[in-house]
Amino acid sequence: MNRPELVVTAVTGEAAPPMLNTGLYDVSHEGEALIVPSVGGINPNVRVGDGAFAFAADHVEPGVSVRHPDDKQNLSLNVLACVGNEAIVVSGDAKGARGRVTGKHGGVEHVMVDFDADHMRKMVVGDKIQIWACGLGLRLEDAPHIKAFNADPDFLERWGPELSSDGRLRVRVAKIVPAAVMGSGLGRSTVVRGDYDIQTFDDAMSEKYGLRELRLGDIVAIADADHSYGRIYRTGAISVGVVVHGRSYVAGHGPGVTSLLTSPEGKIDPVLDPGANLASILRLR
Repeated sequence: MNRPELVVTAVTGEAAPPMLNTGLYDVSHEGEALIVPSVGGINPNVRVGDGAFAFAADHVEPGVSVRHPDDKQNLSLNVLACVGNEAIVVSGDAKGARGRVTGKHGGVEHVMVDFDADHMRKMVVGDKIQIWACGLGLRLEDAPHIKAFNADPDFLERWGPELSSDGRLRVRVAKIVPAAVMGSGLGRSTVVRGDYDIQTFDDAMSEKYGLRELRLGDIVAIADADHSYGRIYRTGAISVGVVVHGRSYVAGHGPGVTSLLTSPEGKIDPVLDPGANLASILRLR
């Protein structure tokens, strides 16, 4: 990696309040009206390592959802913060608690941070959180054909991708997901913020690929997906990301994935490993 070139900079936000649909009800893909917890908040019992389908919620975000009240500064927070960055609570009763960034959620533009449950229970909405952002601009020097995004260099080292002599990158993943089921979040011109969703409404596909076994924090490979300049379907390409929020009942949505690596030429070889989860890689639980 080009680690010496990477800037370490402080970005800040606040523990964001929980949010519901402005009309209260969400309408499921089957036409059912639902009111359940959704994005935002401080969630001490929802953490990476837990099942993405384990909670009666829609798009639930693990740990603490962080947002800056100024939209311009929030854009910087969402672009600069990377998975694995260290976060520190800098106000309130939990001041001094340390955690790690686990993902980014587009649309609502939240950055999710994992802290241990005891510290989360001392926090209140509005507590300030500083993130030591590092990773934007990261390159894999020996594999320039593979692009990296949203990843702290220390996290990449702990994850342990291995480059073969023919330029292929072996990476540990918990699941392999077909691009055919990827939904909300497709498009945009960049993947340095936000996510896109794994649809799980087709029972046959969900069973074939074990999609309902997904956990928050799982590293997943997406076959036939190119994230180089936005998220597109491309036969033979492969991209890798991390599951950052939970299930959804709403059409086109599902567990969200923040991009980490992509190869338009398909030179990433995913190796199935149930331990390929942030909870294990970053030793969060």
